[in-house]
Amino acid sequence: MTSSSTLKLPTAAVPFRQDAGVIGLVGMAHLISHFSQLLLAPLFPWLKVEFNASYAELGFLMTLFFVVSCGVQAASGFLVDRIGPRPVLFAGLALLGLAAFGFSISTSYAMLAGFSMLAGVGNGVFHPVDYTLLNRKVSAPRLGHAYSFHGITGSLGWALAPVMLVPLTLAFSWRVALASAGTLAFVVLAVLLLNRDRLSLPAIPAIAAGSGKAGDQAGSQPGSSLDFLRIPAVWMCFAFFFFYAMALSVVQAFAPEAARQLHDVPLGLVAVCLTIYMVCSAGGMVVGGFLAANPARCERIVGVGMGTAAVVALCLGFGTFAAATVPVLFGVMGFFAGISGPSRDLLVKRSTPENATGRVYGVVYAGLDIGQAVSPLIFGALMDQRKFSTVLLGLAVVQAVLIASAFNVRRVRRTALVAA
Repeated sequence: MTSSSTLKLPTAAVPFRQDAGVIGLVGMAHLISHFSQLLLAPLFPWLKVEFNASYAELGFLMTLFFVVSCGVQAASGFLVDRIGPRPVLFAGLALLGLAAFGFSISTSYAMLAGFSMLAGVGNGVFHPVDYTLLNRKVSAPRLGHAYSFHGITGSLGWALAPVMLVPLTLAFSWRVALASAGTLAFVVLAVLLLNRDRLSLPAIPAIAAGSGKAGDQAGSQPGSSLDFLRIPAVWMCFAFFFFYAMALSVVQAFAPEAARQLHDVPLGLVAVCLTIYMVCSAGGMVVGGFLAANPARCERIVGVGMGTAAVVALCLGFGTFAAATVPVLFGVMGFFAGISGPSRDLLVKRSTPENATGRVYGVVYAGLDIGQAVSPLIFGALMDQRKFSTVLLGLAVVQAVLIASAFNVRRVRRTALVAA
C-alpha cells in the first residue's frame, strides 16, 4: 500500500541542477504548445484572401482548436495519472508538428478546420502533463519559480509565433512559414527524447489515485478518482481560467488589429504589438514568481495585475494615441497581466488534492480551452461589424471579472476549511 507521503513534493535538498533540468525541458514543451496556438492568427490577413474567409470564419478555426483541446485536456489528466506524463507529452508534441505541416499543405477551408482539430488534440495534453511533472519532481521551495518559468516559456511561445511566421510569410509564403513551424515542433520533440530520463515519472498507483490532500484542504481517505470534482474551489478555478482565456484570446487574435484601426497603426506594427505584449508578460512573470513566494497574497497580486491591465485596455479603446505609443501600451498591459501568472497557478495548486494533479489540472485548464473557444466567436463578430472600441471594452470587462473570480476561489477554499 502506497501512502500519500511517497508522493509529496521533493524537499529543498534536491540539487538545483536536477530541478533546473526538469523545469527547462517542461518549459520547452510548453513553449511549443503556446507557439502552436498562434499558428494561424498572425496569418489571418493572408488566409482571409487565400480562402475568401471572414474574420468570424477564421476565428471559428480557433474555436475548433480549443473545443477539441478542452475535451482532450479533461480526459488526458486521467491518462497522465494512469500511465505517467512522459508518453503523453511526446504524443502531444508529435501531433502539433503534424498539424503544422498539415496547415502548410491545406488547399481549402475544410482542410484548415481538420488540421485545427488535430492540433487541438495535441495541445490538450500539455497542462496536465506539465503540472504533474513540476508538482511531483520540483522541490517545494523552487515551485513558485518553476511556475514562473513555465508561464514565461508560454508567453515566449506566443511571442515567437508572429515574429517567426510573419517575416517568413513576407519573404516566402504562408505555407513555408507553417512548414517551418512544424519543423520546430519536431526539433523540440527530439531534444526531449534525448533527455527522456529527466522526465521519467511513475504513474500514480490506483489505490492512491483517489486519496490525498489539497494544499489547503483535507482529504486523507481513499475514494473514487472523481472525488476531486466535489471540491468547490476546483470549479471556481475552472471559472477563473475561462475568463482568463477569453481575455487572452482577444489580445492574441483581435486587439492588435482593433488598435490599428483606432490609432492608424502601420500594418507592420500589428504583429509587434502582440510580440511586445508577450515579451513583457514574460518579464511580469519573473516579478510575479518572487511575489508568489507568499501564497497568502496570490489573490491580491491577481487583482492589482489584472486591474491595471483593464485600465490600459480602456485607454486603448477610448483614448487617442500616436501609433508609436500603441505597442508601448500593449507592453504595459502584458507586464501587469504577466505578474498575475504564477499566483494564478498557485491558486490551482492550493485547491488540488495531492494525488490527483493530472485530473485537476485537466479539468481546470479545460476552462482555458472553453474560454478560448468562445471568445473568437463573440469578438470576431464585433470585428466584422467594425466595433473596434467595443472589442477593447470587452477585453477590459473580462479582465475585471478575473479579479472577482480570484477572490471567489479564496472564499470557497476558506469555507471548505471552516467546514472541515
